[in-house]
This record gives sequence, C-alpha cells and structure tokens, in this order.
Amino acid sequence: GDTVVARTHLGRPTRVVVAGHLDTVPVADNLPTRLQDGELWGRGTVDMKGGVAVALALAVQVEAPTCDVTWVFYDHEEVASDLNGLGRLVRLHPDWLACDFAVLGEPTSGGLEGGCKGTLRAEVRLHGVAAHSARAWAGVNAVHAAGEVLRRLEDYAARDVEVDGLVYRECLEAVLISGGTASNIIPDACVVTVNYRFAPDRSEAEALAFVQDFFDGYDVVVTDSAPGALPGLDRPAAQAFVAAVGGQVNPKFGWTDVARFTGLGIPAVNYGPGDPVLAHKQEEHVPLDQIRHCEATLRTWLGAR
Repeated sequence: GDTVVARTHLGRPTRVVVAGHLDTVPVADNLPTRLQDGELWGRGTVDMKGGVAVALALAVQVEAPTCDVTWVFYDHEEVASDLNGLGRLVRLHPDWLACDFAVLGEPTSGGLEGGCKGTLRAEVRLHGVAAHSARAWAGVNAVHAAGEVLRRLEDYAARDVEVDGLVYRECLEAVLISGGTASNIIPDACVVTVNYRFAPDRSEAEALAFVQDFFDGYDVVVTDSAPGALPGLDRPAAQAFVAAVGGQVNPKFGWTDVARFTGLGIPAVNYGPGDPVLAHKQEEHVPLDQIRHCEATLRTWLGAR
C-alpha cells in the first residue's frame, strides 16, 4: 500500500500514535493551492493536509519527546472502508499500532473532538418492468417507485444522542440515485443510495436493523459499513490530553479512524487545524494561525508528558 509508519525507540514508558490520512476527495476546481490573506486555500487543506503538515513538522523537529511516538501517514481514507490504509494495518500489523493513546489530525478547528459517528451505506433497489415509453402502460416505472423512498427520507426525524456528555446528531440521506437505460424505455430498475450516520451508542448490526426497518418492504443491500467510536474521555490518557490542550470537547460528527483505534482498545481523539464544516467543499481553506496553534500545542504535549 501507500502507508508510511515511523517509530521512535527511546525506551520511554509510554507510546502515542499521531496519525493522518494522505488522500483527499476529488478536486473541484480548487487547485493549485494558494496562500491568500493568511489562509491556505485548496483541495485537502482542511481534510486533512493541514493536520498532516503539523505531524510531519513535529516528526522532523521533535528529536527527544518524553514518550515514544509512532507516526502513521496512510492512504485511502476517503473511499470504501475496506480499502483504508489504516484498516490494512489493523488487519495485518496491529502490533505496529500498539500504544497508550492516539491522536488523529482530522480537522477540528484546533479544538478537541471526541469519538465519531458510524457510517452505513446501502442501496435501496427498486424493480420495474421495461417497456417502450410510447406504451408506458405495458411496463412498470422503477424510477417512479423511488418517490416513496424519497418521501420517507424527507419525513425522517434525526436522533440526538448524548454519549459521555457529548451530543451526536444522526443523519439518514439519499446521496446517489440512478436508473434507466435510454430515453425511450420505461426503466425497469432504479437504485437510491443512502448514507446513515449513526451515533456511537449503536453497533453496526443495530444500524443495519434500523435501516432495514426504515425501508421495510424494499430490497436493501449494504455496500459499506464502519462502526462509530465512543468518546472514551474517562480514560486517563485521554484526560491528560484534554488537560494539556484545554478548551471544550465537542462530538465528532463525521466518521474518522478513531473508530479503528477504539476497536483495538486504544483511546483516541480528533485534533487538528481546519473547520470541519469546510471539509469536502469547493471553498476549502485553513488559517495558517490555526496550523501553527495545533503544532505548538502538540509540541508542548509531546515534550511535557
């Protein structure tokens, strides 16, 4: 794969992982990157080249941290979870990730975000009968059948769930729709792809059960799923990091790889420059002052443990 792992071996009593993904979502007319009025604009500046830049600077400059550090820079975070580079490490080399605590440089506006929501993608497959569009009564239009699926989604009421003092809001949305083969044929198939972002109090199995119940009567096929992560803020290592960084801890609304560390029994948090609201947007940009702030905070933490 395209993952880089580097480890110090200083004989320190504790080890931490500092990790970040190298890939971005597709370019949206926002390259080349440009520096404008103290802000770095361009694809990936928020998610998450800013966090990676912080980690790379620290890896080069912090020669004698008070804990051993494992630096992880990995590929394929922005695609299907089975391709994820960190997931590959978990499956093939979990010993490389062994540590007491992990920090993922996902964008948090320079604040702390705990846990993350899980994500499930599924296809709601609708079936019809093809016919010539001039004789529509001879067929069954599968695209028209998608109307009820979309109406259910419009009526969806999101759950707000409090976990360890953090409130996670769930989301269930249509993200893709496809159907039809030609403009003179009644379509015999239509697929509505939905994405369910579920609070970390639910398992993947519980999330699937909810989606199947929500679309009861329809053909639902899961294409991708990844668990959420509980905040874990009661763990001593997490509490020490919170104390070092300061400020309020917020929930992480997106899915991040803290879930993979949680699966290994390792407490982990999200901490990095960039407003997560701007992640994946065309106008993605990050203030240089925020990058410098995160770098200084993590430098102090690594030197004060």
